[in-house]
Amino acid sequence: MGTVVGAAVAASVLSGCAGAEYTYVRDDSGGTYFKVPASWRQIDQKTLDKEVFGDDTESASAQLAKQALWTAAFDAYDEPSLMHLVQGSAGAEDKPFVFAKVQKLSEDDQNAVSLDALRLSQPIPVPVTKEQQQAIEASGFSGFELLADEVLPVTDGVRGVHSVYNYRVGNGPVQTFDKTAYLSADGTTVSTLLIRCSPACYRKRATEIAAVVKSFKVKHLINP
Repeated sequence: MGTVVGAAVAASVLSGCAGAEYTYVRDDSGGTYFKVPASWRQIDQKTLDKEVFGDDTESASAQLAKQALWTAAFDAYDEPSLMHLVQGSAGAEDKPFVFAKVQKLSEDDQNAVSLDALRLSQPIPVPVTKEQQQAIEASGFSGFELLADEVLPVTDGVRGVHSVYNYRVGNGPVQTFDKTAYLSADGTTVSTLLIRCSPACYRKRATEIAAVVKSFKVKHLINP
């Protein structure tokens, strides 16, 4: 992918007499948005930026990258940790982790983008060929199992894919990943939502996770 960057999260909570049920999140342009249960805690943006861009997040290259990538992450654990993006506990007591990003594509990437490229988008790519699976497994993932894969209906020119799959990360227990990736109508950005949980957790909290996935949308913004 091309040079990337993160910007501040824009999130709003709808409150009422009984308290907020969801936290509503959107990227800086307002074109990508989703919701998470209000009890899920947001990962500190500085911590997330450090992981994405490295220690020197104030460098010129990091600042340039931040102009091309927006990120946000939420953790259902009482003590949120970025480590939960790829690893939680093994059983149903595990809790979901959500990572979202909106990435501007370079001109070369715009020319090469496809539905398979959306499947392969980071983090935690979905291999399309055996060679890609071998390359991914060489980086510490194993036991790939595709549980579901669908091409989403085209809406206002926005194309997308939704995949659910298992991986074993390092020597840890198997994890279930639920990834949705959209290509904007003008072909310039890819928006990705990734949810991780143990297989037992994913089944136990299927309704809750499905609500988050269903809420993830990309709308076509018309430039003035």
